[in-house]
Amino acid sequence: MTHTAPWTRDDVAASLPADTARAWFDEALAEAAAAARTPPTAPSPYLAHSWELRFAAAGRHCGHDHADAVRTLLLAEARAGAETLTRLYQHGSAAERRAVLRALPVLVDGPHAVHLVEDALRSNDTRLIAAAVGPYAAAHLDPHAWRHAVLKCLFTGVPVDAVANLAQRAAGDGELARMLTDFAAERSAAGRDVPDDLRRVLTLTGEEPKEL
Repeated sequence: MTHTAPWTRDDVAASLPADTARAWFDEALAEAAAAARTPPTAPSPYLAHSWELRFAAAGRHCGHDHADAVRTLLLAEARAGAETLTRLYQHGSAAERRAVLRALPVLVDGPHAVHLVEDALRSNDTRLIAAAVGPYAAAHLDPHAWRHAVLKCLFTGVPVDAVANLAQRAAGDGELARMLTDFAAERSAAGRDVPDDLRRVLTLTGEEPKEL
């Protein structure tokens, strides 16, 4: 992997509110690292999965403000593959799903986890949507799905700053410009304001946001 996690171990440890949380964090990372060193056929299911219990319990032990960072580092330390990430996502809470989505660019090379991004984009959880449109989506969503992801952000009020590589992908995208213009017209016809973010993205496509 050439990618790096958005948080470092030292930064997260320094931010934790108590010695007990830091001790728990160190133990959790050690279990995740041990699982990464264990061959898949090793007869030690507890060793292979104890870190997943830590993954679920991160908010309780480290505080909900730090849970995303702790969970992402656990996934990276365990070198979780697409199958494990999918299982954790499918059975996890919204907070656990966000951590999986944020770990994708660190752990998955290629489009093998796009289905997780697509699932998140079908939700109406704005924090989940914001996590879904990060670097992994920028690299692997096809143009049609990516355009709809941008529209989903505008529809749900997720700031387009959350969309990774927005300027690069929007540049010269005439179909995205058409979709944005249609969306703006629908809002205007319904007597609703057109978001400033829509005008911003439309400008990035190369189209002038006239009379929106």
